[in-house]
Amino acid sequence: MRSLSTINELEERLSAPTAETVRALADLDGDVLVLGAGGKMGPALARMTCRASEAAGSSRRVFAASRFSDPQAQQSLEAAGVVTLAGNLLDRQFVNGLPDCPNLVFLAGRKFGTDDNSGETWATNVYLPGLVCQRFAGSRIAALSTGNVYGMVDAAGPGSREADPLDPVGEYAQSALGRERIFDYFSRRHGTTVAVIRLNYAAELRYGVLVDLGKRILAGEPVELDMGRFNVVWQGDACNQILCSLLYASSPPAIFNVTGRESLSIRAVAERLAAALDRPVEFVGVEGSRALLSDSSRAERLLGRLHTTVDDMIDWTAQWLRAGGATWSKPTHFEVVNGRF
Repeated sequence: MRSLSTINELEERLSAPTAETVRALADLDGDVLVLGAGGKMGPALARMTCRASEAAGSSRRVFAASRFSDPQAQQSLEAAGVVTLAGNLLDRQFVNGLPDCPNLVFLAGRKFGTDDNSGETWATNVYLPGLVCQRFAGSRIAALSTGNVYGMVDAAGPGSREADPLDPVGEYAQSALGRERIFDYFSRRHGTTVAVIRLNYAAELRYGVLVDLGKRILAGEPVELDMGRFNVVWQGDACNQILCSLLYASSPPAIFNVTGRESLSIRAVAERLAAALDRPVEFVGVEGSRALLSDSSRAERLLGRLHTTVDDMIDWTAQWLRAGGATWSKPTHFEVVNGRF
């Protein structure tokens, strides 16, 4: 597959809707509101919603709400046809003033910095969903969660499935489970239809596990092996599945694991990246017997297949880094095994 060499090419691919997404948005009535749209996934998902709606022949409006600390990013969304709404989602007055929308994608969340400010993490991950559920009780909601709610499982196994017991480790994972419980409570109380998306490691060329590995190799830093295996999914594929999940929103909530179908070895992927970057790679630690892994077969069966392979992601990442492509200072901390972020 053709490599990606510019930001415009990257953003075009990240926001490209699949045929499944176009059909899903053709079947959905009404406007779409994306909450937390200024984060890593939000801009691509908002643009994708506009593109899929246009392809479906829909004249719906797409709203994006966030603090939008980067004015250029906000202007870029506006240029793509997204109506942006700047404000603090923890402000009840701002949330109550958001436009009525029958379809809502909830992307807001906080992970990193939890150890230093756990109160803000709990407010963002648990209090905010309560505000949103009360304001949008009549909406259809796709709500982002995380595979961290499962805890680690046998590294040699297929990964956690949606019906498996939950065992969150650390305050971030516990607050993520709290977020799910709030959506479940209001879904049952008000009949709000919800799809909960347990996401593991979405990646693009500016951030993600593959970028973290590549940057360490280029810097001559050792790669840690304690978390010996992982899943990864191209962010564009994840956005497509999130939008398609709106069709499956239900009360009580439907649950979907969204990630790559393969359990990958950190060592093997790092060695492939090192070869593509023409650099040596060193390792520290020993692969553990347990890892954070999810089985995404249900999502791929119902929400559409993944269109971007791991091979493509590895090749693109190496080419991007070798060319000095821009990256974000947002490490995934994939190596963390104690749940402390």
